[in-house]
Amino acid sequence: MPLAPLTVEQQLARLCEQGDPGLLLRGRVGLEKESLRVAKSGGLAQTPHPAGLGSALTHPWITTDYSEALLELVTPPFPDPGQALEFLRELHTYVYRQLDEEILWSTSMPCVLAGGDNIPVARYGSSNAGQMKTIYRVGLGYRYGRVMQVIAGVHYNYSFADEFWPMYQQLLGEQGDLRAFTDARYMGLVRNLQRYGWLIPYLFGASPAVCKSFFLGKTPGLEVFDETTFYEPWATSLRMGDIGYQNRREEGMGIKANYDGLEDYVASLYQATHTSALLWEELGVKVNGEYRQLNANILQIENEYYSSVRPKQILQDNETPSMALTRDGIAYVELRSLDVNAYHPLGVDQRQLCFLQTFMSWCLLHASPRISLSERREIDRNILKVAHEGRRPGLELVHEGESVPLSGWGTELLNAMQPVAKVLDEQAGDGRFQQALDEQIEKMRDPELTPSGIMLSEMRENGEGFYQFARRLSQMQCNYFSKQALADASLLRLDELTLESMARQKHIEEADSMDLDSYLAAYFAQ
Repeated sequence: MPLAPLTVEQQLARLCEQGDPGLLLRGRVGLEKESLRVAKSGGLAQTPHPAGLGSALTHPWITTDYSEALLELVTPPFPDPGQALEFLRELHTYVYRQLDEEILWSTSMPCVLAGGDNIPVARYGSSNAGQMKTIYRVGLGYRYGRVMQVIAGVHYNYSFADEFWPMYQQLLGEQGDLRAFTDARYMGLVRNLQRYGWLIPYLFGASPAVCKSFFLGKTPGLEVFDETTFYEPWATSLRMGDIGYQNRREEGMGIKANYDGLEDYVASLYQATHTSALLWEELGVKVNGEYRQLNANILQIENEYYSSVRPKQILQDNETPSMALTRDGIAYVELRSLDVNAYHPLGVDQRQLCFLQTFMSWCLLHASPRISLSERREIDRNILKVAHEGRRPGLELVHEGESVPLSGWGTELLNAMQPVAKVLDEQAGDGRFQQALDEQIEKMRDPELTPSGIMLSEMRENGEGFYQFARRLSQMQCNYFSKQALADASLLRLDELTLESMARQKHIEEADSMDLDSYLAAYFAQ
């Protein structure tokens, strides 16, 4: 008879008695933060990506997402979350020096929009690689509409220290290939992040309201807050709800990523990117000599598949994400469900990062069986329920087929994380992890302490619609960054990267040796 798996507490005890608990603290944190550039008029900026920020194709830290106006700021991984935040502060400060009377929008849900035609698709130059990135985005617009694509978020990238894995394998008494062990444990972490992922929109959701212009004159199933704003009174994160970016059509086609193991995950995405879909065939791929989409497959490329969490590996050259995972296994995990924190200039704060590190560690240590079809349905329903009505008094979710109160289940999960926070604090020499955890427990006791609750309360108190609220905070953050200093060395390095990225883009364009059609054929033949 196989031995029962060790509990979280038992694993932590072994780590402290036989291993190096400091390795649990020394995980690496990277951040990606999206922000819309907004014109002085309050509408979406129609200007190109600022030349002073370099090439969006090749700059390692400053790029764009779907739109020319949707900036994405990226930090490298750091062993200390505070370092990641400081790097993000420097990027924001540098960006603001290049903006001409534009501001960065403070919320996930966008500013006043004037329809999809007024959302400029991101451009990456004339190279085959640059054109491919643009065509992919054009395809997203045809498939799902452009408006949905300008919702912003924060992505949290986390990896455990390289030295942690052989020690952890030894502590568990497991034999075999280290990479296989690491991949299996990371996939277990990914499954638990999905199981318990509803905690993220509840605790940190900051999009309970949205500008009416988002719906292009249509009437959604939301309530009217005022003449400019739709909302849901108990919502936490409409971004994570029905109005956000989802692959609904893909679900209807029966495609769902398989998280049983890394090979299963890769195989499921391969199927989706190599299976033609009638709906997308009808759109056409190349119409009148211009690409409407990269192909007519269920997914154009793997990135099109929306998931709140992804296993990741650093890409080399022109390889696909799955090829990178197959080559070297999982390097880190990307959590994608964080709304932009409207109350912090960086869109995320230290307390959030401390909690997320605790959450990641607990999800790794906690038992993580495969996700059955019935559990997958539970996970999807729970996320939607929390997104749209997470603060509703007495709200119940479904856990293992049974209805359970959100507040009770959430408190139970957060309390279960306390031993992890204790070990992290012992290694850090302070109480910041427990403090962050306590703050989240309080939100379970009082939903109005959540960012979504605070946001709606403030809008009511000030008589502000969503636009007025977001514009006010955006201007405050603009004023904040205008007063921020930037060290000479940081300024010099960022200036150098601007020039280097532009030179790199030019080199890529000049080095192209085949036409675009041949390039795309070669890419998808990998």
